[in-house]
Amino acid sequence: METLKHYRICPLCEACCGLEIRTQGEKVVSIRGAEQDVFSRGYICPKGVSLKDLHEDPDRLRKPLIKRDGEFVEASWDEAFAEIERRLVPIRERHGADALALVIGNPSAHKIGLLAYVPRLVKALGTRNFFSASTLDQMPKQLSSGLMFGHWLSIPVPDIERCDFLLMLGANPMVSNGSLWTVPDYRGKAKAMRERGGRIVVVDPRRTETAAQADEHLAIRPGGDAFLLLGLVHTLFDEGLAKPGRLEEWTKGIAELREAVRPFAPERTAAACGIDAATQRRLARELAAAEHACVYGRLGTCTQRFGTLNSWLVDVLNILTGQLDAPGGAMFPKAAAFAANTAGTSGSGRGVKTARHASRVSGAPEVFGELPITLLAEEIETAGEGQVKALIAIAANPVLSAPNGPRIGRALDGLDFMLSLDIYLNETSRHADVILPGLSPLEDLHFDVAFPQLSYRNHARFSAPVFERPAGMPEEWQTLLRLAALFDPAATSSMPGPEALIDQALRNGPYGLTLEQVKAADGGVDLGALQPRIPELLRTPSGRIELAPTPLLAELPAVEQALAEATDNGLLLIGRRDVRSGNSWMHNLPVLAKGPERCTLLMHPQDAERLGLSNGATARLTAGGTELLAPVELTRDLRPGVVSLPHGWGHDLPGARLGRAAERPGINMNALLDDRLRDPLSGNAVLSGVAVAVEAA
Repeated sequence: METLKHYRICPLCEACCGLEIRTQGEKVVSIRGAEQDVFSRGYICPKGVSLKDLHEDPDRLRKPLIKRDGEFVEASWDEAFAEIERRLVPIRERHGADALALVIGNPSAHKIGLLAYVPRLVKALGTRNFFSASTLDQMPKQLSSGLMFGHWLSIPVPDIERCDFLLMLGANPMVSNGSLWTVPDYRGKAKAMRERGGRIVVVDPRRTETAAQADEHLAIRPGGDAFLLLGLVHTLFDEGLAKPGRLEEWTKGIAELREAVRPFAPERTAAACGIDAATQRRLARELAAAEHACVYGRLGTCTQRFGTLNSWLVDVLNILTGQLDAPGGAMFPKAAAFAANTAGTSGSGRGVKTARHASRVSGAPEVFGELPITLLAEEIETAGEGQVKALIAIAANPVLSAPNGPRIGRALDGLDFMLSLDIYLNETSRHADVILPGLSPLEDLHFDVAFPQLSYRNHARFSAPVFERPAGMPEEWQTLLRLAALFDPAATSSMPGPEALIDQALRNGPYGLTLEQVKAADGGVDLGALQPRIPELLRTPSGRIELAPTPLLAELPAVEQALAEATDNGLLLIGRRDVRSGNSWMHNLPVLAKGPERCTLLMHPQDAERLGLSNGATARLTAGGTELLAPVELTRDLRPGVVSLPHGWGHDLPGARLGRAAERPGINMNALLDDRLRDPLSGNAVLSGVAVAVEAA
């Protein structure tokens, strides 16, 4: 049988690597990195190889399911939509638009057929109850970027190929290949950086895979990032090291910032962050002295009480050292399509607005059109006008991915109707009344909308489907528009398909490309290294970088209070990720699931000895009245007083159909987390630095 070769962009993590897939008939025979890819240059991680397992997974849904008498049965698409129309539409008619809620999961960001069409569904529904995985992840960074630069996705990233000093906080790109920083083969780029004399410092409670390959690791106390960052900013002002350079004329609020950080000397913040004052001052001096330096903070800095402050202070450091928007520093990508910061009038704009409405029960403000996902359960449980009666979940699994998942599961059972768009019958979709499956990634085209706006290098790439779409199976964008049309018949009237959208966005983009040009370029179009973009990128009303936004300065008294209350007693829980694990839905793929047990409780030997625990023993973790049992794995890579569990496990719930994942289900770390804890500015959940009790089981 003839072997065919296909170029494909991997949709399974933010690295977006180019793949070479070889097929025979309907079978995948090999997957490797595409050497001709202008962006990933032949790099591949285990997740890319797992696309074969995902495509062939017998548990992957291929037909709609309708729950009848408590059991799921296969149905036609017309039957499924008839059930949706019969049960979902009347709920909105009786109770109003806010009786319907949407929750969107992480995989949506990787699929233009979802990402570009969900807004049309939201508009047709008219609901304000919109939730996504963003408030479990990056919303603090999006908010701080919006306040400072005028748009939610104007996020600077390290220009690693020209950098000579990189300070990272709460980031593990050796495993993630970047997060809000699309950088395939971080390992190779970091090695090259160090070989040319560069220096990498990693701040993390755990000596992560990234920290192990760095020049220095600083084991910060979980939740202490705001204290450390304020200490560094204070030092720059205190020692006369704050020199924004050419950015000074484009920056507003330097004097206000100087005054605001005056109380946070490193000598005051050291105990609370666990990094001594001398080290803080040395770091600030090294940043100021480096020719090409960058500070980068990621998930660990966002999933804290002061997540938005952390995200802001990272960029403050880059600005004050003159390293923002400078080669080798923190730079802004210029995407070929879909980037708002390349459209309209350059240099100024409307900026961002928050709190245009608030959640019904807790009064949490809307941010970027979303409410905190940790409020989903209470909006379903609490009676009254606007109570959520029905839910549409799109590629989302909050029962495992959000704090207090058991509560969310109980709340879902109280809905009048639930619809899931998902390729699996998982821990969340098992609660649905109807499940509509999507295509295998190998049956779908691919063009990244979000990640070129976060990439270490500018590029444009497209990949066509490897296999033909099964007969009668709609594309996901068609499913979304059909749903929207149930509530607004005009919703589909002017919405073109993805290829037309892409072509239009490319033509209107800053490079004037066409989709045909991108398709014709084997491995994509290289658009070059990142270039300075200020003031052109700015969309703030002032036309300046807002260095001291009022909402952020108003949070500093809360930091003062937390500084006074900080103690170093008890054990603090942090999460972690593994290169063979992507949230909750990749644990069913054999090539990723094989190998050693990954859902273990990491603990420092010093803590284990005190608690009478040994390697391989079973520990009982308790927080907020919830108990979990976990196998102990001892390691000196953790700061004493810190324990770590991975995210996305707990595949032992009845009704899910994830056969391979159920063989080693692990435990759900998020069940221990308090869904009332969040960063009040962004609504982001607090997932790190949570106090837990641990004892021998």
